Amino acid sequence: MKRVKVAYGAAPSQFGHVYLPACTPEDYQTVPLVVLIHGGYWSTEFSLTIQTAVARSLAERGAVVWNIEYRRVGEPGGGWPNTGRDVVAALRALDGPVAAALPDDVRSRVAWRSVSVVGHSAGGMLAVWATTEIGAATQRSAITTIIAQSAPLDLTVGAGYERGSVRKLMGVDYDVAPQRYRDASPACQPVCAAQIIALHAGDDEMVPVESSRHYVDTVTERGQSAKLVVVDGERHEAFIHPASACARRTVRLLGL
Repeated sequence: MKRVKVAYGAAPSQFGHVYLPACTPEDYQTVPLVVLIHGGYWSTEFSLTIQTAVARSLAERGAVVWNIEYRRVGEPGGGWPNTGRDVVAALRALDGPVAAALPDDVRSRVAWRSVSVVGHSAGGMLAVWATTEIGAATQRSAITTIIAQSAPLDLTVGAGYERGSVRKLMGVDYDVAPQRYRDASPACQPVCAAQIIALHAGDDEMVPVESSRHYVDTVTERGQSAKLVVVDGERHEAFIHPASACARRTVRLLGL
């Protein structure tokens, strides 16, 4: 399996890994494209490598995978809004450096008008926010599915803004700058054309399932296509293990 490092900006953390599908061009008519956004409290304590096993698993199923890094709290330029802007830039890079990294026979078969974005935990928040920020489309690509895995999706409620990791990301307390939190909260973003799936581990104690249920109820009232899927019996970290029920459900939702 081939992996290519691709930069989408000049900062050290503005890059990602493109995984090529583990099959030959004769094996497919169209090639799925999946963007992965890792979690880890938006902190430099975690990096895109925690999604390496997942990325490899998806590529083995025939997908092109764009596993992205971004500037996080604890490094120059990290924190809001630059962390979110980096993910926007990484999505827009699908049109340029990501496409350029693909062999011609793969690039011509990629389903550019049906891209999926998958984010775990903090990465799920970024996946929804960045996709809605660009209207679920770049010049060449359309994002049709977002899977937010056990993600904090409303930063304007106590379960969101009271989290220490959220305060570090925002750089200020909610009471001081509530609009800053609203601007960053996926629950406050405009309706977009993509379907949003809030996929939650049923035994998650870090981000309770009520967080995703509240998000889906909130945005569907405004007309957003969104649904909640709960995987019973697993916890928050299950999504980064390809053999877990949470990871297998993700694969099924992606149609792989």
